[in-house]
Amino acid sequence: MAHSTQVVAKHDHPGAGRKKTSGTRKGRQVDPAALAEVRQLLGDRSRQRDLLIEHLHLIQDHAGCLSEANLSALAYEMGIAQTEVFEVATFYAHFDVVKAGQEAPPAITVRVCDSISCKMAGSGELQTVLEREAGHGVRVIRAPCMGRCDSAPVAEVGHSHVGNATIQIVLDAIRRGNTHPDLPEYEGYEAYVKAGGYAKLQECLDGSRNAESVIDALDNSELRGMGGAGFPAGRKWRIVNSYPGPRLMAVNCDEGEPGTFKDRYYLERYPHRFIEGMLIAAWVVEAKKVYIYVRDEYPAIRKILQQELDKAKAAGLLDGREIEIRRGAGAYICGEESAMIESIEGKRGLPRNRPPYVAEVGLFGRPTLEHNVETLYWVRDILEKGAEWFSSAGRHGRKGWRSYSVSGRVKEPGVKLAPAGITIRELIDEYCGGMLDGHGFKAYLPGGASGGILPASMGDVPLDFGTLEEYGCFIGSAAVVVFSDHDNMRDVALNLMEFFEDESCGQCTPCRVGTEKAVKLMQKPELDTELLTELSRLMGDASICGLGQAAGNPVNSLLKYFREDFS
Repeated sequence: MAHSTQVVAKHDHPGAGRKKTSGTRKGRQVDPAALAEVRQLLGDRSRQRDLLIEHLHLIQDHAGCLSEANLSALAYEMGIAQTEVFEVATFYAHFDVVKAGQEAPPAITVRVCDSISCKMAGSGELQTVLEREAGHGVRVIRAPCMGRCDSAPVAEVGHSHVGNATIQIVLDAIRRGNTHPDLPEYEGYEAYVKAGGYAKLQECLDGSRNAESVIDALDNSELRGMGGAGFPAGRKWRIVNSYPGPRLMAVNCDEGEPGTFKDRYYLERYPHRFIEGMLIAAWVVEAKKVYIYVRDEYPAIRKILQQELDKAKAAGLLDGREIEIRRGAGAYICGEESAMIESIEGKRGLPRNRPPYVAEVGLFGRPTLEHNVETLYWVRDILEKGAEWFSSAGRHGRKGWRSYSVSGRVKEPGVKLAPAGITIRELIDEYCGGMLDGHGFKAYLPGGASGGILPASMGDVPLDFGTLEEYGCFIGSAAVVVFSDHDNMRDVALNLMEFFEDESCGQCTPCRVGTEKAVKLMQKPELDTELLTELSRLMGDASICGLGQAAGNPVNSLLKYFREDFS
């Protein structure tokens, strides 16, 4: 016989008001003490479904982990099935779910980046020694790219990052208990306005400039999306405007591609250039609410943005718009626009099948303008200096400026603002101070982990959208990693494939199984080149999103250009 129950008011004691039943309720029971703790933490915050990940962060920041009791209590408090809460909490790498009977993690967690730039800089040895020397109450674990490849190797002590990390520097940080981020010096609101900032936004708000003129300027500048896809920005704004409102806007600051750190660079220095571009874009598409999705590895940026947005709001620049910062939780896949939108909605970051596209059916089913940080960063300059100023830059027949994130075996890594179409040799020699002493240029990633690998013999190919595809590569977010004759490209390709295996969301079989199988094949003494080629083709043809579709690129490049490294 089915048990009969009454509907319980959300804030009642669990079980209060229910009719007596013949047994215990099915599923995990809600612990009254855990429920009281969760309610106290949430306070008067909304319990709406899309805030689930924010509330999970709130609990973990307080308790250091997510216990089963607290997860059950949160599900009860938010009116969500417990299975939904557990599947979200266990999907993201930065949530520590502790099951009944398990010990909570130590008070301090040290993450050591093992992505390619840090690996070359000795992060493997750093992690090994830290595991031995960190001491009681410290957990040392590996982590994927933290967006600081220019200061490799990188470690994170709690939420405080240590660049150019040595054993002693990290141990000192642990002993000081330095687990919170320090805010870098940046151009604040007052300095930005004094230098002419927000003048272009004011022109929009006071009616001296119309939306069509803004889109025309973007079209004429040939500004493209700098998150990786390279879709023309002006055309995207027109497409979003073609769908009936209400419309929303989402900003992607989840640059998890190994080798990429340009968005962090700009936000840590010039946040208001981004904010002004974002507000202009929101005004053009009439988005009354904007969500900024910031990766969990950028805690300082979240603080900077919140502080400076509060100042912009106080100055009346938001024009009634609501701007909400959402915190990622450690999932590379959420850099894919539809997976990011799922995460903003409080779900697992699983890419959506398309069509429909985000411009038509995006956040909460509404037409959504989605952009990455750097694209919006350029909007003010284009309106202020003119479309021709932007489009006239470029080399080798290409147009515009590009922010190249350069790391690896160069003397001066960092974000390099250079003309679109510059070659890797020009970039190394003119912007990076040349190769490290004793290192000869051997190969490079033109577009991060997924963009493929090219040999030095192809060092004169222009770096831009559409110039690399014929070689099996692409520019993506312009994450350039430089390798030397000290590096074995089989080891490089394996590191990249291990990253894809770890970061696959698991939704589709070609990517979930294909990346795992590729890693196992590459770990064998002899490479089965025929099987690897077939596997890569399968992932590219059948995966749902760009992660799986591009995951085989390192393998393809290895087999095509670097046979001497495994023969």
